[in-house]
Amino acid sequence: MYSASDLRKGLKVQIDGEPYIITEFEFSKPGKGQALYRTKMRNMITGNQFTQTYRSNDKFEKADLEERTMQFLYSQDDEFHFMDTSSYEQIFIRREQLDDNINFLVDNMEVQVLFFGEKAIDISLPIFVNLEVTKADPWVKGDTSGTDTKPVTVETGYQLQVPPFVEQGDKIQIDTRTGAYMTRVKE
Repeated sequence: MYSASDLRKGLKVQIDGEPYIITEFEFSKPGKGQALYRTKMRNMITGNQFTQTYRSNDKFEKADLEERTMQFLYSQDDEFHFMDTSSYEQIFIRREQLDDNINFLVDNMEVQVLFFGEKAIDISLPIFVNLEVTKADPWVKGDTSGTDTKPVTVETGYQLQVPPFVEQGDKIQIDTRTGAYMTRVKE
């Protein structure tokens, strides 16, 4: 059981029988009265978000979640299909539930799939992924209108800023937590 003072960004709680993840959190202590905990939460099943304020004496149940190692197989329309690496059981997760994680999914990648009961609700990616650059505009030397970066597109369709020496066909390492370029990968 969690109390309101345990709330923080990324914490998963159960409210009215459904799992929620806290996406934003703010603590405030007015001059008089109890401390207030303002949260922005996302329903991990439906993807709906809402803002709620709690007092310090409010209690929350821990979400009953389980992680399993699964392999990403393919996507079809708005469904992303995964296979359990031990039982070979296949499941799918809807695009809305995956948020920005779809920017880093490549075929045969192993991920941790989060289950609430028997329902798959989210995935955890490796911290770093290596993706191939499929589109890179040439960098014009002397273009100093800003920082020395240029936009590229990787094999999943994700766009990001990279140093000017990165070219089409290069493999780059991306931090899945921030979506930022880390380094060029030699293979």
